[in-house]
Amino acid sequence: MAEEIKVPFNSYDSIKKKAELFLEKYHPSGTIPVPIEEIVEFDLKINIVPLPGLHKDMELDGFVASNLKEVYVDETACDAYPSRYRFTLAHEVGHIVLHKKIFQQANFSTFSEWIEFGNSIPEKDYGWLEWQAYCFAGLVLVPQEHLERLTSKYVKHAGALLKPNWDYVWEIIAAKLAKEFDVSKEVIEKRFYYGKIYEKYK
Repeated sequence: MAEEIKVPFNSYDSIKKKAELFLEKYHPSGTIPVPIEEIVEFDLKINIVPLPGLHKDMELDGFVASNLKEVYVDETACDAYPSRYRFTLAHEVGHIVLHKKIFQQANFSTFSEWIEFGNSIPEKDYGWLEWQAYCFAGLVLVPQEHLERLTSKYVKHAGALLKPNWDYVWEIIAAKLAKEFDVSKEVIEKRFYYGKIYEKYK
């Protein structure tokens, strides 16, 4: 199977464009936090299936079925970690948008077959596959326009008070934005980096 799977090249800029088109189509109001669960269930018509012990036993937060009609997610994340749950949904949607042909070609129908599918992809290619979906999720949940606007707002407030210690300023801003977008602080920090936010304030 590994020889038959070709992971497409998607640069960060191309993923950004696809994320923006996705939001234009499925969330034209542009409000935040982005209602990713509602988009998945009601707009994309994808069933969200919680699985007990998925993260604990398999170290997975979620995966998408090859028919692209079900997304399986860790039940504990659904119940107790909403930001992780939201990111998992956006990540799996990223696979659907970016890697539709790969998943349909794999044609797996059970969890064991999904594991076999994942193991069949060379480690470097699999990492590339996951990076693309990770970037898509961050771009959907933390749209660039909102990120720049809110960052500017908080830089003015936090920077005026804490300007000598910019590392601490960015920590404070990332924590505040994580709440605004309902994502983890790590997601915000990645968006700062890939969205070239730090460069605007050097």
